[in-house]
Formats: sequence, C-alpha cells, structure tokens
Amino acid sequence: MQPTRPGRPDPRAQAQQAQLAASLAGAVDLAAVKARSEAAARAQAAPPPGAAAPAGAPGAAVVDVTEETFQAEVLDRSFQVPVVLDLWAEWCGPCKQLSPVLERLAAEGGGSWVLAKVDVDANPALAQGLRVQGIPAVKAVWQGQLVAEFTGAIPEEQARQFVTELVRATTGGAVPGAGDGAPAEAEDPRLDAAEAALERGDLTAAEAAYQAILDAEPDHPVAGLALRQVQLFRRADEAGPDALAAADAAPDDVAAQARAADFLLGTGNVEGAFERLLDVVRRTTGDDRDQARRHLVELFGVVGDQDPRVAAARRQLTLALY
Repeated sequence: MQPTRPGRPDPRAQAQQAQLAASLAGAVDLAAVKARSEAAARAQAAPPPGAAAPAGAPGAAVVDVTEETFQAEVLDRSFQVPVVLDLWAEWCGPCKQLSPVLERLAAEGGGSWVLAKVDVDANPALAQGLRVQGIPAVKAVWQGQLVAEFTGAIPEEQARQFVTELVRATTGGAVPGAGDGAPAEAEDPRLDAAEAALERGDLTAAEAAYQAILDAEPDHPVAGLALRQVQLFRRADEAGPDALAAADAAPDDVAAQARAADFLLGTGNVEGAFERLLDVVRRTTGDDRDQARRHLVELFGVVGDQDPRVAAARRQLTLALY
C-alpha cells in the first residue's frame, strides 16, 4: 500500500469500514469513514512517539492505557506507528515475565512502535472488546486494525522477532518526525472528488474519479492503488452475502470462490478471503489453479504488502505452488 499523505484519508482504511454488520445487509457500508479519517488526522497532529518521553506519558514508547485513553493512545496512534497491546493483570505470573521483555524492546525501538499496556482487571470492557481469552495476550494494531497477535509468555528472541516483523511489514522501521526536514509532498486537488465520494459512500463516483486521474497520469502515486481498492469494495457490494453460500455449494467453481473472497475481503475478513483462494490453489491444477492464483495476488495488492497477513499468505501460496 502506498503511504498515506498527511491530511489525506487512506482509501483502503476508509473502505475497510465495511464490516460484518454491513455485510448482513448485503452492501458495503462506509458510514465509519469519517471516524477513521478523523483518527488519522488526530494522529498527524499528535507528537510522534519516542523513547525519550517518560514511560507512561502520552507519546512515550511505553504507555499505560485505560478505556478513556484507548482511542488516543492506541487507535489514533496506530496511524503513526504500529501499537502492540500488552494485556496483563497483577496476579498473572507469566505476565510479569513477558511485560519487562516487551518494555525493553519498545525502548530499543526508539519510537518505531509503541507498547500499550492494559490492565484487564481495571479495564474489563477493553478485555471483552478485544476478545481476550487468556493472559498475557499481545495484539498488534496498525491503522486501527488488529493485524497480529499471540497469547502466553514467549522467549525474548521470539518476542523480538514478532515486533521486528511487525515493524518491517508496516512502516519499514520509519520513525514519525524523523524526516521533517524533507520537502512535503505536494497536494493533488484531483483527489478531492474521489475522497468526497468515498465519504458519502459513493463507490461508483470514487472509481470514476480515480480512473480520470489515471487516464491523465498513468503513474500517479496514489490513484492506481486507490482505484484497485475501490473496485474491490464495489465487487464485494455486488456479490453480497449470498456469494458465500453459492461458493460453498460449488467448491470447484473458481469464479464463485473469487466472488466469495471479494466479499470476505470487502467485509474485513482478510484471512478468510486469502484462505478461500489458497484452498482452491491447493486443490486444483491447470487453468483453474492459475485463475485462483491471479485473483489471490490481486487481493494481495489491494491489502498491501505492508500487512503481515499478506506476507503470511504469500508464504502459503509459495508452498501450495511448489
């Protein structure tokens, strides 16, 4: 995924607000676009995290999070850098083994990611909302989405690998504010029409606006990816929830499996979309396998290579093919 410019909403982040509740109505609902755009804007206005800030203070590499500060310190902050949630409790012995390791790694990270510590006993609503089944639980958040997690105390080497891969897959290790002296990217007023269409939920108008930009400038750094993303969510809208039943009834119909994968991805079920097409690749040969492979690779491009789920699915695709 192309990096989002300051002040510009991320088309993928906007469109991915079509969650399961919307899928039940058979349509991609972009009603939450405004909230996510506002979160991204707040993150741009906030000071970047850094190891120099006192631990626990807002903007520090390690923060204590409550239900009241979760929006600012986790969701908003995740539009700057990945945020790793450490869900713990005072009575939990394994938590006392894992937490110091994560705190040390966060300090070493120098602001490339943030460790957000959540006491599950003091914040039961957060624990319930995050579907915590046991502690210690660690969940990674990027651009307002859960992208990776594990449960239980793990050795420092494994914890280091977890955060290293997370940072590499999301920001590549870039620290917000480190390049403040670089020239700012020029605003492109042509994007305004597309973004306005997204905000009112008009996917057809957004697609037309991005296509018009590409007709004039085929190598535009934003419009190409944005167009692919909007096209995906339009296909998901057209497929509707009936696509899942149709695909389940015809497991050898590659086109039906592709429509179901589009719908799953459009409603936020990234792993489900990838796994459905990976299953087709594993079970088929020849043209059917190649059709499923091409569609899966197209979905990788929609989600973006910075997403850890894409890296994992690419590895599975390689295993399935070879």
